[in-house]
Amino acid sequence: MKRLLMAALVAALVAPGAVFVTTGMAMAGPIDRACMASDRKARSLRLCSCIQQVADRTLSRSDQRLAARFFRDPQRAQDIRQSDNQNHEVFWRKYRAFGETAAATCS
Repeated sequence: MKRLLMAALVAALVAPGAVFVTTGMAMAGPIDRACMASDRKARSLRLCSCIQQVADRTLSRSDQRLAARFFRDPQRAQDIRQSDNQNHEVFWRKYRAFGETAAATCS
C-alpha cells in the first residue's frame, strides 16, 4: 500500500545521486514548493526543480496543485488512488506517468 503511495515523488526524492538533467531553472511551481518544504533527506533545489519541470510537461496546473498536497497529506494520495470517482482515476493515470517520467529524468 505504501509502495504505491506517492510513487512518483518518493522515487525521485530518494534516488541517490539525483541530478538536474534539464537546462535552466523553472519558476517555482506547486510541486517544487511542496518538494522543498518536505523533510526528505534527498530533497535539493536541483531535484525539486527537475521534478517541477517534468510536472510542467505532464500535468495540468490543477493536477500539480493536487499532487503537491500529497507531500503534506499522504493519505490524500491513497484516497484518490482507491477512489471510484472517474476524475480521480484519470488523474491517477496521469500522476503515475508523471512519476515514472520524473524518476527516469531526475535520478
